[in-house]
Amino acid sequence: MNNNPAAMTVYDWFDGPYPARVRIAIAEKDLQARVRFEPVNLWTGEHKQPAFLAKNYSGTLPVLELEDGSLIAECTAITEYLDNLEGPPTLTGATPFEKGTIHMMSRRAELELLDAISVYFHHATPGLGPTVELYQNAEWGRRQRDRALRAMAYFDGVLRTQPYIAGAAFSMADITVIGAFIFAAIVKLEVPAQHTALHAWHRRMLERPSVIAWNRMVEETALNASAY
Repeated sequence: MNNNPAAMTVYDWFDGPYPARVRIAIAEKDLQARVRFEPVNLWTGEHKQPAFLAKNYSGTLPVLELEDGSLIAECTAITEYLDNLEGPPTLTGATPFEKGTIHMMSRRAELELLDAISVYFHHATPGLGPTVELYQNAEWGRRQRDRALRAMAYFDGVLRTQPYIAGAAFSMADITVIGAFIFAAIVKLEVPAQHTALHAWHRRMLERPSVIAWNRMVEETALNASAY
């Protein structure tokens, strides 16, 4: 855990796909010195216990807590806050059209890809284990896996005509699809080889300093399991 004093706290789990979205956004905005991270163990169901539910009714990670105790949940909302904290927004759009397009594409990436993989994980694989996965519907999980595969084809088509998910510049929408790639690796759901534009985009994303920093943090934390 980072014990340096900071104005904001992020409750998350170090290698979670959804927390990765906010960690990458924090790095993109160069806000690391202003944030401390408080672990909430997904594998033991800590995020479903009363202490955490008091912070986030949905029982999901991550959650941002401000210095005055105010709480913001949901990756999109947290990213919106961080992007507008100081200076011009760089992840959520500067013009009305940019904002609308980025939010549209990020939402599509959530619904059709990232959330679909999440449902597959929770329903058609062991997920977080029997103490957390109290109900599973394997057929529904497999349907969502297939939905994610269809979304991969869609985003491959998008990236054949533009360099980033929402247009000409890196944005929150790209971070959402990066999170989907992270989750796909966890569940061993391969992105079909024929989606060459999507694979090429992902290789470029892996070269971004914010994503490199996230991968390094995961590797270091995994080696030092006592930190969590």
